[in-house]
Amino acid sequence: MAFLKTRDGTHLRWKELGSGRPVVLIHGWPLSADSWDPVMMELADNGYRAIAYDRRGFGHSDHAASGYDYDTFADDLADVMKETGATENVALVGFSMGGGEIARYMSRHGGQGVTQAVLVSSVVPYMLKTDDNPDGVPQSTFDEMTDGMKTKYRHFFTGFFKDFYGDGVLTDKVYDEEKHWAWMTTMMASKYATMKSAEAFATTDFRPDLPSITVPTLVIHGTKDQTVPIDATGRAVAEQVPGATLIEYDGEPHAVFATQTERLSQDIVAFLDNRRSA
Repeated sequence: MAFLKTRDGTHLRWKELGSGRPVVLIHGWPLSADSWDPVMMELADNGYRAIAYDRRGFGHSDHAASGYDYDTFADDLADVMKETGATENVALVGFSMGGGEIARYMSRHGGQGVTQAVLVSSVVPYMLKTDDNPDGVPQSTFDEMTDGMKTKYRHFFTGFFKDFYGDGVLTDKVYDEEKHWAWMTTMMASKYATMKSAEAFATTDFRPDLPSITVPTLVIHGTKDQTVPIDATGRAVAEQVPGATLIEYDGEPHAVFATQTERLSQDIVAFLDNRRSA
């Protein structure tokens, strides 16, 4: 395993496959970079250098005592790009809370080096239901999540992954071993990091960041996503980011990286190839 040190001294584990134009993939909550393995292999087979890293507090990265906010997450992304040499003509791909890193990097770091972005089942622009965000998730739902993690942490995630992977939505369910891997990966993470990161993606308003997303952007989202509802997120981004392209996966849940692996990989490669051809 390879590790790099961020500006505040936190060590992040990262990995890569292939060579060519760099594509940096950012995983979702509460998993690790390993969730991107099938997509990384497809990217490598198509002439790209796929780079993925474990967010601080997750996977094999340091269980840092602080930094679970999107300014720090964006700084971590900038440090990953610098240390891996992915500094020019970079594509960023973020799943779920990973979309927030992209939005905040584009505003906080001026989108330096980035020429394309892909938001998959992303929490951008705003998850929380408010008067001016009526399609968001009610605060009571996040309160229930917090209470579940505080009182029955391991049990909570058994139930959480049922919605995450589409039990009750898909006729062809995700196999149990996939959900077991997700649960085991979550148990590797810092409980503190897991809870603070949930607070971050639930309450961070990325709407002020959207004007900074000026590169071609692909938005992919399942229409039956019960974890991150499409109306408040994917469809909102498509409406508010000029030049954004929305692909809706009809009837699909949140974890499209597992339920539509081949299609997701092909859609990402096709989008990236447009830039390469240009």
